Amino acid sequence: MDIAPADTREQDVTTTNSAEPSAPSRFADDDPKPIKRKRGKKKSTSHLKAVPQTLKLREEFKARAEQFITRLDLTRPFNKAELEGWARTLLDEMGQPEMYLGFAMVLIGNFFWKRQFLAIPFERRMLLLPHCLKHAEGCPAEYDEFGLDCERCGACSIADYKVVAEKLGYKVLVAEGSPVVLKIIVAGYIDGILGVACLNVLEKAIDKVLIAGVPSYAIPLHSGDCKNTSLDEAWVWDVLEKYEPLPEPATTSYLPLMRASNHLFDADFDRLLPRVRSKTPAEAKSILGQTEDISYDWLKNGGKRFRPFITLAAYDAATGGKALLADAAGDGVDVPDSVRRVSMAIEAFHKASLVHDDIQDDDQFRYGRETLHRRYDVGTAINVGDHLIGLGYRLIRSCREELGAEVCCDVLDRMSAAHVKLCDGQGAEMAWNAETGLDLSPMDALKIYALKTSPAFEAALYSGLRMAGSVEAYEEMVTAFSRHLGVGFQILNDLGDWHGDDHNKLVAGQDALATRPTLLLALAVEAANDEQRAELESLVTAGGEPDAFRLGRLRRLFEDLRVFQKANALVDKSRNRAEALADDVENESLRQLLYFLVDTVLAPIEDEVRPDPAVLQTLPVVAT
Repeated sequence: MDIAPADTREQDVTTTNSAEPSAPSRFADDDPKPIKRKRGKKKSTSHLKAVPQTLKLREEFKARAEQFITRLDLTRPFNKAELEGWARTLLDEMGQPEMYLGFAMVLIGNFFWKRQFLAIPFERRMLLLPHCLKHAEGCPAEYDEFGLDCERCGACSIADYKVVAEKLGYKVLVAEGSPVVLKIIVAGYIDGILGVACLNVLEKAIDKVLIAGVPSYAIPLHSGDCKNTSLDEAWVWDVLEKYEPLPEPATTSYLPLMRASNHLFDADFDRLLPRVRSKTPAEAKSILGQTEDISYDWLKNGGKRFRPFITLAAYDAATGGKALLADAAGDGVDVPDSVRRVSMAIEAFHKASLVHDDIQDDDQFRYGRETLHRRYDVGTAINVGDHLIGLGYRLIRSCREELGAEVCCDVLDRMSAAHVKLCDGQGAEMAWNAETGLDLSPMDALKIYALKTSPAFEAALYSGLRMAGSVEAYEEMVTAFSRHLGVGFQILNDLGDWHGDDHNKLVAGQDALATRPTLLLALAVEAANDEQRAELESLVTAGGEPDAFRLGRLRRLFEDLRVFQKANALVDKSRNRAEALADDVENESLRQLLYFLVDTVLAPIEDEVRPDPAVLQTLPVVAT
């Protein structure tokens, strides 16, 4: 949940000239109209996260929020700006100040999803608890990959909730942050979340979960003080032990399609892509079976499987959007095997490019483990990448009878074009690396991004639409939309490099140290004076200094030159242009999918890039 004023889906984007985003209109008694977006700038939100100090006022907010949602259309998930608009309306009606905006947003979101959350069986729910509820001194619990492994000693309220929840069948997680939670959800272990957290954490952790349409109910902590905090415990018990089944889902969700994409690489994998040379463990270890075994392992494991999701979702959108009301497990998603195999093919091509890219950039980690060329050797990794390309072609060819030769050829044409553009972009990057100096303009960097990242999104989106029928009406839109989506995604990836990324590359600042032609570097070069440019050249071309020292100085230069702010502004521009293209799509299911892709792919990392304490702590002390 992002409390910031953001993009707003409106009934009519031409009816207001106000500088401030108006409250979105999606009340149940409105005449149904195409829902489009109004774009606005992201603002600071720290002043909007106050929690009412008295129980009486908190209970009044709760009652009014429950009443408020009876006026809403609950048939599809809300976006961030809609939720903000509703919360502002509620604050106005209650005569309460803006500082309670975040609190109101949480409560409205709760009651939007409450009936569907209560309809989820206990064993399909997760209870998400914060670390700050634990009794810090003397706590015997240890942390594992999923958070705090509570010992149930009774010293804090974590154990109280945990014992009851686990007896009911809940999965209980004591951790903060959305990545591990969303991963658990998409993997199919749970269908809904009961979360306890401060407003700051709720803003960051629940965002993507809500966008995907996962029924969630959140209990806000009374403060963001991690050492001294409390909550309204009755609010937890109000839903923890209740189960009230519904005959069918009330709200559409992309979760079934996300899970169907995930199933391609677990439950459906062996059926859709049977092994040829590594059917048994013995064959997998043989000299003839090793390449296939490594390739299948690389294709099957790791990554978010987002490009296959795009293909499945585009096909569904073009054929009526029925999967959005399928059961949460994704078993009810009615997609032909041919569409599933083409979706797998786009992932095979994508992962092949990553293997080769990792070799060319000598990256150390991918998906939280060593890259293939480091785990084995360069020759093996190159061969595995080539093998994955062959698997992609095989998957598409296997669909000729079901899809028809013309459709298969169109899909192959778009995927081969994507591959050529990717190589052109990677070649340009390597050519720049081979040159001396810093002659790189922001436009050069953006062109490289458009070639390296956008074509895969385009191929995935195009393929899903083409398998559903003619794409003539969407040809230009698909190309332009994917370009803005890909460029914005790559800029966010650059910004993420300064934080480290648990899902991909683990070393913060790795791209900067490797002297890659990133937009951040290009923006710095463009804005630098002679002295700053000389320092930049010494940092990115000279060796000998500790990496942490170089990174610290480079970060300071980027901050002085406002590089991070400029990069975020360009992401906003990409986001706005992509949404403007989506606004003009008449197919409601496809338009909502495009909005969802923007919300998901271009979700901000943070308001700004801040110094990494791990880097600052390792800086050597220099005498002055």
